[in-house]
Amino acid sequence: MDILHLIDRLEELFNESRAMPFTHNVIVDEDRMLDIIDQMRIAIPDEVKKAQQLLNQSDRILAQAEEKANRTTVLAEEKADELTSEDVLTEKANLRAEKILDQALTDAEATRIDADNYVIETLSGVEDELSRLLNQIHNGIRALQKG
Repeated sequence: MDILHLIDRLEELFNESRAMPFTHNVIVDEDRMLDIIDQMRIAIPDEVKKAQQLLNQSDRILAQAEEKANRTTVLAEEKADELTSEDVLTEKANLRAEKILDQALTDAEATRIDADNYVIETLSGVEDELSRLLNQIHNGIRALQKG
């Protein structure tokens, strides 16, 4: 039985009791009063048990909430570290890519210069050979015209 209901019954018993003239005392039905008190003794441990269960449940919910908050905090810190790490890696990758591009441009320029020098050298050799052949042709034509 609910403890509040028992308290109401006790108050009702008091209100129904006869007042003693010229005092603040009342005459109460002893059997009814003892019966209500016995019921209160039985009900109070149940109420305490219910309160303890609610307290335990509240503690458990609070512990779960704290654990979840801690997990969320750890996950957030890990994600922040990961993102920071990714940013650092991205920055390093970009710097590395710039260095590779600069080196490729430098190598391409050096290769172009080498290729130009090779072509100039080769064409100069061809020009010298053609000049020599042209002189031989001119000499051959002159020799035929004199002869």
